[in-house]
Amino acid sequence: MPATSAEIAATTRAYLERHPGELGRLQPLLDLLATAPDPASRATLPAHVTCSGVVVDRDLRVLHVHHRATGLVLCPGGHGEATDETLLATAIREVAEEAGIPPGALCLAPHLLDAPVDIDVNAIDANPDKNEGAHQHYDFRFVFYLADGEPPPVRLQQEEVTGAEWRPLVEVSSPDLRAKLLGADLTGVPVPGNASAVIHNGRGQYLLHLRDNHPHIWAPGEWSLLGGGREAGDATIEATLRRELAEEVPGIDLGAVEPLTVEWTTDRHGLAVPIQIFTARWDGHPDTAGLREGVLVHWVCPEDLHRLHLRDSTRRLLQEHAASRTAARPPAPRTPPATGQVRRAVATDADELARLRLVMLHSADVATPPGWEKTCAAWFRERLTGQRGFAAFVVDGGAGVLVSCAVAQYDHCLPRPGRAPFSGVIASVATDPAHRRRGHARRVVAAARQWLAEVGCGQVRLTASPDGERLYRDLGFTDPDPAGPIPLAWSAP
Repeated sequence: MPATSAEIAATTRAYLERHPGELGRLQPLLDLLATAPDPASRATLPAHVTCSGVVVDRDLRVLHVHHRATGLVLCPGGHGEATDETLLATAIREVAEEAGIPPGALCLAPHLLDAPVDIDVNAIDANPDKNEGAHQHYDFRFVFYLADGEPPPVRLQQEEVTGAEWRPLVEVSSPDLRAKLLGADLTGVPVPGNASAVIHNGRGQYLLHLRDNHPHIWAPGEWSLLGGGREAGDATIEATLRRELAEEVPGIDLGAVEPLTVEWTTDRHGLAVPIQIFTARWDGHPDTAGLREGVLVHWVCPEDLHRLHLRDSTRRLLQEHAASRTAARPPAPRTPPATGQVRRAVATDADELARLRLVMLHSADVATPPGWEKTCAAWFRERLTGQRGFAAFVVDGGAGVLVSCAVAQYDHCLPRPGRAPFSGVIASVATDPAHRRRGHARRVVAAARQWLAEVGCGQVRLTASPDGERLYRDLGFTDPDPAGPIPLAWSAP
């Protein structure tokens, strides 16, 4: 069943909350949705709804196709069909039909999710061959990342499309879409859009959730881990997990959670979905969970998993977790023992990295609100769980305490002959006050810079205060702009 007028109106109003200046342009659409029974039908005139898929690759290029009928170069898109349950489904189908890219090769952009990045209004000339008069299209445009690093082969729909090309963001054919994409903080790199928790009681049992058997939800009627999808207001993927638990089972208050692994699945539209799996211990009774969604929650032993209707990946994950505990192996990475040497940080260092960042900010007279350190720790924990392009280097003081740290990140550069493929940034250089003047900062900065060089960074910027001028000069960083802001941006080839 196609999306209803009410559903499309809700999507439009949510879009206008983000772009209130477009109300005048889209008010006719809201008027149409108030009266048209089938706004996505070609027969609905003088205007109807269409959808496009904006496919963005790792190099922040956008897929365009050459339309045979009009000669225009646009993102894949078109009219809805009776089998399209949502506007998003129409965009996914059009990408598959016009460019041959299947849904499983795509995933949602994390900051936009299933919300349109743009709603375009364009005038369509009359088409006597189809007995269509002049009319308007309200085109809902959805952004997708590629699930894999390399773009899949494009297989054109020959009867409608004559060619395809990947264009940089600054060359996107639609000016309005171009502006929206340039302001959307896109990376092209998938990050977990869902979060789930392996919850155990320390006695070999795991808490599973029996989902409702509704046809239009993910995994209907299956047993699964508790969790759910990321929403726009979630600061981190751990925040997603805690919000979902508060909504579904408010009686379960997890303490510390540890990232376990990232798994991939498909959603009800067939899109690829990376899921951040956490692990946590809870020793309560399911009756106290306060279940608000689904049928029930229940403790299950690994030897009983074969009796339940659940996904093979979930069964395998729980069996591996149980085996690791039986063999006295921790299910999450642990911080290596202290050696006084520089090492690369792991996820369990997140709390200490947040503490050192707080030390650095307070030394610069930057005020932080209550609870900010916990948010900062979750941010570090998420990025230290296998995120490409991010690393932190630390000096371990023992007993779970870090004495110094430096954070390194890198991203793609626009291609240019002779230019390295990436540029890097070193930031959050901080040393515990009790351990300063011992060369720790020099060693973590040097380690961060070496890592950036090894991955192919050319230019490296270091954001820091003027206090470390001698250190930065010794390491080859050149003078910053003296008129620039504090912290200063030093650079080195």
